[in-house]
Amino acid sequence: MMYFEPGKGSHNLPFDPFKSCVVPRPIGWISTTSQTGKDNLAPFSQFQNVTFDPPTVLFIANQRIAGGRKDSVVNAESQGEFVWNMATYSLRNAVNATSEEFEHGVDEFERAGLQKAPSRLVRPPRVAASPIQFECRYLHTLRLPGESAVGTVDIVFGRVVAIHIADEVLTGGRIDIARIRPIARLGYYEYCAVSDVFEMHPPTQGGLAAGLEGSMDKVRVVLER
Repeated sequence: MMYFEPGKGSHNLPFDPFKSCVVPRPIGWISTTSQTGKDNLAPFSQFQNVTFDPPTVLFIANQRIAGGRKDSVVNAESQGEFVWNMATYSLRNAVNATSEEFEHGVDEFERAGLQKAPSRLVRPPRVAASPIQFECRYLHTLRLPGESAVGTVDIVFGRVVAIHIADEVLTGGRIDIARIRPIARLGYYEYCAVSDVFEMHPPTQGGLAAGLEGSMDKVRVVLER
């Protein structure tokens, strides 16, 4: 078995393996609006939900290659809002196009040929072609210093205040993930698309099962018994 200590010795591989070990990673396709009204859209491969009561998410942004914080972070903090848009296989080329580091003020929606959809509770627009979007209120940023300037990261937390789900991706009242085919980041330049779905129910039911489902309404029913 190979062994190495990051930052202390070489792994002796042609490509760094670290990011390929934590997979797949959901993509935070984040839209924001600047103080001057310029829209921004960028994908982040470090994205996750934090809790479901209340629904809370985070996205993590390294610094720009040329230095400085990403526009998505600056906009979310200054305006107090952002939108998460689900990245899907059919939208993969647009997701990739918006990953480029453009100059400040460039509208990635326009560069990627994406239509905007107005949000209801926040200012940043949604990606109209994305089947699911979360409108989020900014909560907090945790900044972790890196070993290099680009290694420093901003961990941005937001509370989900509105959820949009396209009718056509619902089957029997459930989100049809295999039909949507959301994409996720692997390592290197690799992605994957979710198309194979299976179920495993927990050994015990009640509050644990309701929590795994992510339903606070069902958890409350259990707690009130």
